[in-house]
Amino acid sequence: MDKTQVAKVDNVTLARRGEQVDGTLHLTPHHLIFSHFPPLSSEDQAKGLTIRPKELWITYPIIAFGTLRLAPAASRQLSSIRLRCRDFTFVCFYFANEHKAREVFESIKQWTCKSGRLDKLYAFTYQPLLAEKEFNGWEIYNPRKEWMRQGVLKESSGWRISDINTDYSFSPTYPALIAVPSSISDNTINYAGRYRSRARIPALTYFHPVNNCTITRSSQPLVGVRQNRSIQDEKLLATIFSTSRSERPLASFSHPNLENEQSDSSHGSSEWNEAGPDMSNAEDVKDDMLAAARGNSEDERMIYGAQQQNLIVDARPTVNAYAMQAVGMGSENMDNYKFATKVYLGIDNIHVMRDSLNKVVDSLKETDVTPLGPNRDQLARSGWLKHIAGILEGAKVITGQVGLQHSHVLIHCSDGWDRTSQLSALSQVCLDPYFRTLEGFMVLVEKDWLSFGHMFRHRSGHLNSEKWFQIENERIGGDNNRGFESSGAGQALENAFRSAKGFFGRDNNSRDSLQESDGEMLSYDSDTPTKKPSPSSAPRSIVAEKEVTKVKETSPVFHQFLDATYQLLHQYPTRFEFNERFLRRLLYHLYSCQFGTFLFNNEKERVDTKAKERTRSVWDWFLARREQFMNPLYDPEVDDHKRGQERLLFPRPKDTRWWAESFGRADEEMNGPRLSDASPATGYDSPGAIRTPIVTGIETAQDTVTTEASSTNVSNVAASGLAAVTSGLSNLSILKNHQSEPKGEESLKEVEVEMQ
Repeated sequence: MDKTQVAKVDNVTLARRGEQVDGTLHLTPHHLIFSHFPPLSSEDQAKGLTIRPKELWITYPIIAFGTLRLAPAASRQLSSIRLRCRDFTFVCFYFANEHKAREVFESIKQWTCKSGRLDKLYAFTYQPLLAEKEFNGWEIYNPRKEWMRQGVLKESSGWRISDINTDYSFSPTYPALIAVPSSISDNTINYAGRYRSRARIPALTYFHPVNNCTITRSSQPLVGVRQNRSIQDEKLLATIFSTSRSERPLASFSHPNLENEQSDSSHGSSEWNEAGPDMSNAEDVKDDMLAAARGNSEDERMIYGAQQQNLIVDARPTVNAYAMQAVGMGSENMDNYKFATKVYLGIDNIHVMRDSLNKVVDSLKETDVTPLGPNRDQLARSGWLKHIAGILEGAKVITGQVGLQHSHVLIHCSDGWDRTSQLSALSQVCLDPYFRTLEGFMVLVEKDWLSFGHMFRHRSGHLNSEKWFQIENERIGGDNNRGFESSGAGQALENAFRSAKGFFGRDNNSRDSLQESDGEMLSYDSDTPTKKPSPSSAPRSIVAEKEVTKVKETSPVFHQFLDATYQLLHQYPTRFEFNERFLRRLLYHLYSCQFGTFLFNNEKERVDTKAKERTRSVWDWFLARREQFMNPLYDPEVDDHKRGQERLLFPRPKDTRWWAESFGRADEEMNGPRLSDASPATGYDSPGAIRTPIVTGIETAQDTVTTEASSTNVSNVAASGLAAVTSGLSNLSILKNHQSEPKGEESLKEVEVEMQ
């Protein structure tokens, strides 16, 4: 059935950033296009010059919310359609004809929702430009080539490539080829897979070529209330952690950046300043906790590189990890993993991150009808910078363990494809200069996000939902997922715009004015779903059958990774071959559905649907425009003896700032002076508010150590059974007494959602 009720509407007024222009609206099967003629200056008119129309292209999948507001009967006001896009474009269209407005709204809704089928998206009909046809981005990542670069394929590495998952029957969400220790048989791997959620066993993702230490990643173990264990899983992990022995400790090596941060920070402080959480001393905090767990005095604490200290990094808050035991999952019992120490990073789940971004959107949502800047108070309350700083701090801990202390690290969260991917990929950016090149970053995304699996289809909401399209006059009640709900100045200005069309009279040549397309469109925790994918899933289950986007499964996980990468780029501007524009365009194409790269959840889905044959890779688009994404400040030289040229990068979480360009705002609008001391830019109520450090818990085989704000009694939670879960949940109330915001209630809500 033809979804277009109307293909072209004249005399439409577009409002954006408080400006208005009149033009024509076109609705094509894949894009909404608004064209208008900018005013011609008197000087150009005298020269007899003509002007070309300017166009605004909006691809349907990038539309996040839409609201139709019908003009009251016998009113001089105009009906309007307000759209909020996932790339944070906010626009409003005004129509003199109510019937036309309704037709356009219904057409946009139907084209955006695409009847719940992936093969109806633009990627399956997109025809690349001639320049793009010269590239094949699908071949940019070859796992064997990358393992060879890292040194994994050397006989002395202690690793081999297992074929146990070549048909994806062992773990449908894992890559076909998995690197495992040479001494571990596939039979052991098969049994170990039964102990990890979705059989996502500890598998190699990074082999550090300097010291042969590794980053492995997995999902959570199936511990449950009965404290289940797996000898095979324990053997696998013990072997991974013994695959290298440092021949020369780096006790005498000191990283200049790390030295500066430690000298500038007070020992043991957990205060949060206006730039974000002051975690520059989190390594000291962690060392103190490790020393306490072993009964060592501070004087006996080991320095970087003095000995190997292998880590199991659980990205979740401590209480959440224990709560998962009630549904048969949980976190490692360290009595069975005495060869390692476990840390909890306290990074919140997908639901908290989604709510945080929604609060950022709330501060920007009047952007279409007003020229005002973002609401700074709402930005402060979003907590977005706190979350980005937490991810950076986790990457900093992992980078220090692998790069300085010559240790192995295993990372997991719940299913090992959200927080795990963030930490794994970001740590490798910090460890390996190759991943800071344009090609290397593409390989990293292919490896740690696409090959190891991330739920792009669900997290990005590619198939959209009719719930996100509302007719305001017919809506009853409110909704946290609402698109727009004007009030105050925004409502007053919109009413004025609707009652009198007109342009402000200034030229459309500012950064925020309507611009021509810049090329990409010209040719036109539970962190898991409830059902485990079947190994025998047919392609039609992914593409042909209808699927409804579940709002609660959407979350800006990959967006946060790009934001954290931007923070590193801003902090180390000479160490990256690519520029900020590359990250911004990558964020746009995450949602554009113009390419097949980000449409699927794992490698198996891409193989089953023949994505490489039926769609183009997003890397073709970037490689064809390579010069646009080069960083002129890039210095490729690596020399650990020269400041600014070290191999390792250490994030500075305290310097976390708003990535203003990603939200379509000027830097001064989001990172300028705060309105008052009571509303710092990072989202905390007061500069002196005490916040939970990123390392919320340390476990060894003997003891459990946690921070006060996490729980004073979490050591008791180390006991098995439902009593552990009950103890952990009851201690959530402690948070309310230590924080100025109702964090306890927030955490409780989060745990309840994770257990669903």
